[in-house]
Amino acid sequence: MIQFVNVSKVYPDTDVEALHNVDITIEEGEFVSFIGHSGAGKSTLVKMLLREDRPSEGSILYKGEDINDFSHKEMNLYRQNIGVVFQDFRLLSNKTVFENVAFAMEVAGKPDEIIAEDVPYVLELVDLVDKANNFPHQLSGGEKQRLAIARAIINDPKLLVADEPTGNLDPASTYEVVDILKKINKLGTTVILTTHNTGVVDALKKRVITLEKGSIVRDDPHGSYIISKK
Repeated sequence: MIQFVNVSKVYPDTDVEALHNVDITIEEGEFVSFIGHSGAGKSTLVKMLLREDRPSEGSILYKGEDINDFSHKEMNLYRQNIGVVFQDFRLLSNKTVFENVAFAMEVAGKPDEIIAEDVPYVLELVDLVDKANNFPHQLSGGEKQRLAIARAIINDPKLLVADEPTGNLDPASTYEVVDILKKINKLGTTVILTTHNTGVVDALKKRVITLEKGSIVRDDPHGSYIISKK
């Protein structure tokens, strides 16, 4: 589904090599966690995948096509297949829980009758049905992140990218979010998770890719959180 082929990224202003000869294949339906110290290259990898930045060398393939060769129209179609969840939620503060999720469907051009049908289903999936009329400031941190996940998956993306989604959460909320990500994966969505959370990765027992100084140093199909102490 996704392939990084000999991907390197050097930032010319600093000569820092953020990624070095990265080769990864992620199959459809996988759940993959990327771990590593701060500065290991996880955020750069996500930016490359979302084409918020481009590699200095190498290719990033989606279903065999290099995303860096996509036209504007092709890029829009590609991004419609990706849901993204961030550490800082990025919710619309002036909209209710229901409206935050519905807005993502409106932007995609979905008709009102489909929105009215799909939003309650997704809110039930993330256990927020009873909060549908609340505003983000009335939610806990865990509820905000569950809302962010609902918004990310409402248009049925093929791939969900969760970039440090539990970084601001307490342990109980963290595991609620992880359980939802696992549920989404079981429904067929490919999930890419970046995290510093040891317990999350150990509990998942899914594929773990470890980055150090921009290079892959470990790729374990049923891994745990192990990185060097350097």
